[in-house]
Amino acid sequence: MKKSQITDYALMVILSFLMAFTYQIFIFENQFAPAGIEGLCTMIQYKFGISVGFLNLAVNVPLCIAAFIFLDKGFAAKSTVFTFAFSGALLLFKYRVIDVTDFVYKTANGTSTVLAPVAAGALCGLIFGVVLKHGGSTGGVDIISEFVRIKRPEVTLSWLSFIMKLSIACISYFVYDFNLEPVLLCIIYAFISSQIAENMLRGVRKQVEVEIVTPHSEAISKEIIEKLRHSATLIPAKGMYSGKDMGMLICIIHKHQIIKLQEIVEKYPDSFAFVSNVSDTIGNFKAIRR
Repeated sequence: MKKSQITDYALMVILSFLMAFTYQIFIFENQFAPAGIEGLCTMIQYKFGISVGFLNLAVNVPLCIAAFIFLDKGFAAKSTVFTFAFSGALLLFKYRVIDVTDFVYKTANGTSTVLAPVAAGALCGLIFGVVLKHGGSTGGVDIISEFVRIKRPEVTLSWLSFIMKLSIACISYFVYDFNLEPVLLCIIYAFISSQIAENMLRGVRKQVEVEIVTPHSEAISKEIIEKLRHSATLIPAKGMYSGKDMGMLICIIHKHQIIKLQEIVEKYPDSFAFVSNVSDTIGNFKAIRR
């Protein structure tokens, strides 16, 4: 295993503990649900006392297994590490193996109710952005989104995120004793976490044009097709300094795939690539079917 991979997995563990800590001190005690699958788990914990740690595993283990089968193995592995570490940390906090009760922010003490979702949203948004930028996910909707991208890579997933957040906010009204405040707190949390995560990922969301100059055009294009599910156009080229025949591959990919493309190109000597932003795509920009 490469040093960079070990660093990424260690980062997943650290961030998962930070997210669990955020849930424990800001969310659970102040009775509101965050967005996503974790929001559903939080409401079930509130109503039935089943720990989010167990519920998160029940939901995400099948998703992680499916991710190993159908998605990128690195993405699946990092998502699995985050899922298990997050659930484990929540259970350690719940059963006070690690006691964090002194840090809990309780609005019942007269402190500002709004500060809990603001703080939780800011921290979790930061965590979401860092995890995604390092090729992993926090599980749940993030993994589901990757499955959607296989079938419809040209579709933005903001609609899926919006529907999920709206559903959690509406359901929380009934779960938290027909109280409007948890709905508002959920909306505040969702807005802040989304804004921070999107700002971090703004540079890796849209499409980009990649031009790769290489003597290994067949091998690289094969990996692009198999791993990124996009094709490339080959233009014959010639290195003016070396006098060697080269090829220039042109392909359009999503910015979140740049890291994977970089890993592909770095395996082939005498190859380099440059990237340009694409404002829009016209025509057929779809995944290649298996």
